[in-house]
Amino acid sequence: MKLSLRLISAVLLMIMIFVASGMGPVTVEARTSESKSHKFRGPCVSRHNCANVCHNEGFHGGKCRGFRRRCYCTRHC
Repeated sequence: MKLSLRLISAVLLMIMIFVASGMGPVTVEARTSESKSHKFRGPCVSRHNCANVCHNEGFHGGKCRGFRRRCYCTRHC
């Protein structure tokens, strides 16, 4: 009886550790919306340059996208 009680408690402890380690930190991914830049001119070659223009337009960042390489500004929504 004593041995089985120890075995059950050890198994339960291992299960709790396994479940707790599998959970990991909870991360929430924010949504981002994109809008074509109104002030960027020409083909978008540098993501950094696009992001700077978008910052001046009031957005959080920007990236080059598409076949025609246009600058799209991003904002967290």
